[in-house]
Amino acid sequence: MTGIPGRTAVTENLKALPAQLTPPVELPAGVDELAASAVGALNWPGVVLPEMTLFGRRVCLVAELKADVHAERICLGQEPVTDRASVATWAFPELHGRVPEPAVRVVGAIAVARHWRTGLANAVPFLRFGDAAMVLPTSAVLTHDYLANCLPRARAYGVAIVSAEPDAQVDLDLPGRQDRAFPEADALYRWVSELAYDQILETATVPSSS
Repeated sequence: MTGIPGRTAVTENLKALPAQLTPPVELPAGVDELAASAVGALNWPGVVLPEMTLFGRRVCLVAELKADVHAERICLGQEPVTDRASVATWAFPELHGRVPEPAVRVVGAIAVARHWRTGLANAVPFLRFGDAAMVLPTSAVLTHDYLANCLPRARAYGVAIVSAEPDAQVDLDLPGRQDRAFPEADALYRWVSELAYDQILETATVPSSS
């Protein structure tokens, strides 16, 4: 009973309506397109590779071809080796000087995501190999959660942030740290660099040799 004459029947017949769902955040363009645009804003050298899953994280690697090493590997018939177990043996002391030289330098990794938590989770593991960045739609950037929680974490890790406008134009929102050493002797790095080398050859983005 409401205690108000004539209101009881009306109140009992009302049905609660479900709260309106917030529309999902959409990316303004494809992942590969946004990653390629982000490289320009980040001023990274190298080639943007198609998105792949590495260590359970979805990223676009950015790699720079070493033309002299690539030419040497062609002459020696040393194609990319993408088997992780095989590349792991290259760190054995007895194989020193007998394994292929890295034909690419992994510049960094770009994670394109709808939410900063996903982007950060995908990007951070690749800081051991080079630089890392994430691309977020501006609708995710213009929030209190982003300012209060994302920016401090991204700064602490050194992850760059690029925002993507609804028309797919991108802007650098937070620069990352670009003073990292590239651990070319690391077995995991060698495997990732071989994957990148293989992708560069498959996507036909290798500059023609003179």
